[in-house]
Amino acid sequence: MKERTRILLIDDEESGREALSLLLKHAGYQLKGTATGKEGLELLAREKFDIVITDLFLPDSNGIDILKRAKEQSPQTEVILITGHASAETAVKAMKEGAFDYITKPLNFEELNFIIAKAIEKHQLLNENVYLKKQLQDKFELANIVGSSPAMQQVFALMKRIVKTDSTVLISGESGTGKELVAKAIHFNGHRRTNPLITVHCGAIPENLLESELFGYVRGAFTGAARDKLGKFEAADGGTIFLDEIGTMPMQLQTKLLRVLQEQEVERVGSTRPKKIDVRIVAATNLNLEEEVKKGNFREDLFYRLNVIPLRLPPLRERVEDILPLVRHFQAKFCKEMGRRQLVLTKDALEALEGYPWPGNVRELENVMERIVALTEADTVTLQDLPPGVRNESLTRVTSKGVDLVKTLTEIERSMINDALALSDGVKARAATLLNLNRTTLVEKMRRLGMPLQ
Repeated sequence: MKERTRILLIDDEESGREALSLLLKHAGYQLKGTATGKEGLELLAREKFDIVITDLFLPDSNGIDILKRAKEQSPQTEVILITGHASAETAVKAMKEGAFDYITKPLNFEELNFIIAKAIEKHQLLNENVYLKKQLQDKFELANIVGSSPAMQQVFALMKRIVKTDSTVLISGESGTGKELVAKAIHFNGHRRTNPLITVHCGAIPENLLESELFGYVRGAFTGAARDKLGKFEAADGGTIFLDEIGTMPMQLQTKLLRVLQEQEVERVGSTRPKKIDVRIVAATNLNLEEEVKKGNFREDLFYRLNVIPLRLPPLRERVEDILPLVRHFQAKFCKEMGRRQLVLTKDALEALEGYPWPGNVRELENVMERIVALTEADTVTLQDLPPGVRNESLTRVTSKGVDLVKTLTEIERSMINDALALSDGVKARAATLLNLNRTTLVEKMRRLGMPLQ
């Protein structure tokens, strides 16, 4: 850890600089030292340092200027100031400008070493945070959402305009259509991408807890409130809050949410002091909120506040062209995760997957592909490897590509005989009874279908 930490030391007192350089090198750090602010700034421009230790007062500049330049060039670089004339005013100014800490002369090396260790810890956390945010941004790029159908192209075109705004968005669609994925894509492709995205599943939080989760509370607001609690809206300040299943929100909280939207401020439970916030709101629902308004379950004024930009995600049955690309996408994803070779799906299997209505939408398709990759032993996926529900349901549907009726009826007959035999432990007489056939008729059908008789 230490051997990878690069430190720039700027101090005009030669004896002190050399002594400190020796101590830091002996402690295992990579070090470069210089006597002037000009040389220090030149080094900062050419090289990357994890930590800068600089004297506050230098012959040609001061530590605050170096602090500002270091932070401009690399926000993750931590700066520690050394001064022989410490004052409260100096400390406050240094911390406001982003200094990690400051230490007074004469230096206590153990104290400095401790401060450096804490600075390294913070530096690493900041770098990890930047890396994770970059990973999230890459994951939720618009290009990573699969869909080439005309319906999805309309969605993408609208999303490209949405990400340039701060307007409130209401995403509607059936369960499993990918509303949360779209909400994340809106956030990570917009100018708020470096700030928090906070997700609240309104339907999953008990009604008596949802208010304090959203708005926070102050100490003593109710029994058990032993300390102040930050609400989700405050946590999302500067970023985006995603309110999933907004249609399940109780009427009382709808009123409070409306005030947040109107005033751009929140008030913690038990407090009378509102706090201004800057939060983009993206909400999602699988309910028809206009119908809920008519039923008296949802506030009309709140609906119009949320529905500034409506975005409807079509169910998978309305974009059949996207089924096979999604199949290939999820197959590649799960084969990679499970460390196995890419699978080949037969024509029958692909036709069955494309012909299934997918009532659970993209989420159901993803789950089915994970099951297929996990359970199929061979490298080829056949019709029989598909879950029975997908296999049998798809056989009875006619798609725009047409259907081979004779072949389909043969597959249905074969599937039903297999199911009956499975339920009868292979006893043909019992299977025939389940199918309302004579045993001899069943045997003849199995022979015609090329099914094993033993």
